[in-house]
Amino acid sequence: MNNFEFYNPTRIIFGKGTIPDIDSHIPENARVLMCYGGGSIKTNGVYEQVVSALGDRIFFEFGGIEPNPDYDTLIKAVEFGREEKVDFILAVGGGSVLDGSKLIAAGIPYTDGEVWEIVKGGKSAKIDQALPIGVVLTLPATGSEMNGNSVISRRASKEKYVWVSELVFPKFSVLDPTTTYSLPENQIRNGIVDAYVHVMEQYATYSVNAPLQDRQAESIFLTLQDIGPEALETPPDYEARANLMWTATNALNKLICKGVPEDWATHMIGHELTALYGLAHAESLAVVLPHLLWFQRERKAGKLMQYAHRVWGLAGDDESVIRQALAEMTAFFNHLGMPTKLTDYGIDPDEAANLIEAKFDKKGTKLGEHSDITPKDVADILRMSQ
Repeated sequence: MNNFEFYNPTRIIFGKGTIPDIDSHIPENARVLMCYGGGSIKTNGVYEQVVSALGDRIFFEFGGIEPNPDYDTLIKAVEFGREEKVDFILAVGGGSVLDGSKLIAAGIPYTDGEVWEIVKGGKSAKIDQALPIGVVLTLPATGSEMNGNSVISRRASKEKYVWVSELVFPKFSVLDPTTTYSLPENQIRNGIVDAYVHVMEQYATYSVNAPLQDRQAESIFLTLQDIGPEALETPPDYEARANLMWTATNALNKLICKGVPEDWATHMIGHELTALYGLAHAESLAVVLPHLLWFQRERKAGKLMQYAHRVWGLAGDDESVIRQALAEMTAFFNHLGMPTKLTDYGIDPDEAANLIEAKFDKKGTKLGEHSDITPKDVADILRMSQ
């Protein structure tokens, strides 16, 4: 197992009827900026619960944070927050609202240049302070409620980047599964697939003798496979939604990746597909992952065999077992209603391959746990998605 540090300061407040608990975790004299998305929280009862919990605190609202949050939207919130001298950010929504709120929290006190430089800083984002963040989660998917990650788009330049800082770990996150009851089926589907791919990025690399992390990852795969169809049912089942919410959080709270190599090539390619074609995050991942894993089947053979045996109960030790395991995974995604080919969205794989190869080639990008997936390889992977 590799050396590692583990740090996670987020308090999780889990269960039905827990939104009022935020009153105990936000300073009474805080000037709060409540950030949310398209306004669904005002029709499903969440908004009223949050406002009631805020009580007499001074608070402001910033709505309209879109899926794959756009920098041009978020910078308006930064400017507004500076004008109103807010000192606490409350993110109410799913992963996009949370990711955008992290940039708002870091951007308001930022004085070293354009806020976009934070995003471009990537895993070494150059910030020395951020406003405290609280979360009321309404969509289980990204794990942003319990990590320091943030993914931001800039539609004007067709860019999308992930940046990371310990300073934007939420102080607390309320996970009330009943907040998911009003979500459309495709968003629940996306959340299941998003969490599954998060785990695969941390698992399907190579062995470093970390059996606990492997078993933790495999348990998340199995749990998602078990509860996924139940979580899609209408009317919503509380236990299925509760298990999905907690499983998605654990898929990316930075525990299962400790001491092991990580991949994230699927995400980097997926970000480009979202920037170019507007696919939802999980949709972009699902059209890349099966083909990338097959393309890298020799490099990842040990872990993919282990995945086949432990997760799908398949016997054998040759390439056909890997093929069958990936077919099972793809069938699971499809059963949830998730397409797994670019052509399912009317996207020309050759066009996508050429555009993204050129972009990665210009930047000298190499992906994967061995940094051996070249821009040409990315193009070959995308051409398989048809």
